[in-house]
Amino acid sequence: NYFTSLETAQRSEEQARERLANQALRAGQVEELSVENERLRKLLTLREQARTNGHAAEVLYDAADPYSRKLFIDKGAAAGIVEGSSVMDEAGVLGQVTRAHPFMSEVTLIIDRDLSIPVLNARTGVRSVAFGEPSVEGGLLELRFVSPSADVQEGDLITTSGVDGVYPPGLPVARVSRVERRAESAFARIYCKPLALVSGARYVLVLDPVGGDVAGKIAEASRTTPARPARRAAQP
Repeated sequence: NYFTSLETAQRSEEQARERLANQALRAGQVEELSVENERLRKLLTLREQARTNGHAAEVLYDAADPYSRKLFIDKGAAAGIVEGSSVMDEAGVLGQVTRAHPFMSEVTLIIDRDLSIPVLNARTGVRSVAFGEPSVEGGLLELRFVSPSADVQEGDLITTSGVDGVYPPGLPVARVSRVERRAESAFARIYCKPLALVSGARYVLVLDPVGGDVAGKIAEASRTTPARPARRAAQP
């Protein structure tokens, strides 16, 4: 009777632990779903603010390249994605489509050295160009060609200026994190922390370019995009 009671108690304990584990798993899934829904809601809000057409997409993977910062999304030319489109997450500008394959696209992140964005200081209206600095503090932006006497402060919000015809004006990009003014330099060194999640983004919004013949590009991409092969019917 003693050993039977002991085995019964052990089974009850194991069942209780299993129930607690399942409850924790369900709670985690509910929380994750809630976070994803909130991110998607913010993406829709950003699309309304941008006042341009957009395509929701999911990030497939980050490019394994130590010399560049790119990722790939699950939408391509067949879905109307064109090269040059700006890409955002729920917090701000994430990058730009640099290559549109038929069913996926390559996105170069704003912290990549090869990418630059015309920007505007939302507080002062001072214009500049933000260049990617992937090796600094996990990835920053540097505002170049800014006078040391310019009114720039830590915490200033940096937005797109829209002068390049790629990014709609007023999209959030970064916040100024460090300002260095040196007497021997003709320009200040201004570093900014991107608002978008440059590492670990899951859902993004691809906005059509503001300028250019977007409809013509989509039509051209459609003509050059091969049809998706049909699935072979299962044999009986």
